[in-house]
Amino acid sequence: MAASVLIADDDASISRALRFLMQREGHNVRTAADGEQALAAIEGERPDVILLDLMMPKGNGYEICRKLRADRRYDGIRIVMLTAKGGEADQRVGMDLGADAYISKPFAIAEVVACVRAVLACGQERPATRRHAARAAAGIANP
Repeated sequence: MAASVLIADDDASISRALRFLMQREGHNVRTAADGEQALAAIEGERPDVILLDLMMPKGNGYEICRKLRADRRYDGIRIVMLTAKGGEADQRVGMDLGADAYISKPFAIAEVVACVRAVLACGQERPATRRHAARAAAGIANP
């Protein structure tokens, strides 16, 4: 099944490689080179999966993840963080903010493909408890 994939990464070579890889898997792909472009792309057409770099200009991946998880309109979006920051503490922060997966750069092509397949197979609805945790982390009151 073709999914809509947004690649948000400021490294053009990584973005091109991921775009090729995801298109080869049959997905519809869009790209964003910074945080502002990523948020605008998400508002314009909701993706099924976001491959999200942490270190981007105009909004880092943590902040984008936090914003998305705090807003119920984006509950079904899967977020895979791709980053050179592969430390355990960095991974924990990403997962606590609501990322569905965390892949450290450099990554293997097979790893990214398997990860996207896995997060898509998990279904589209996120558990309410995960949404509430993300809202709390963002300092937003839960209903």
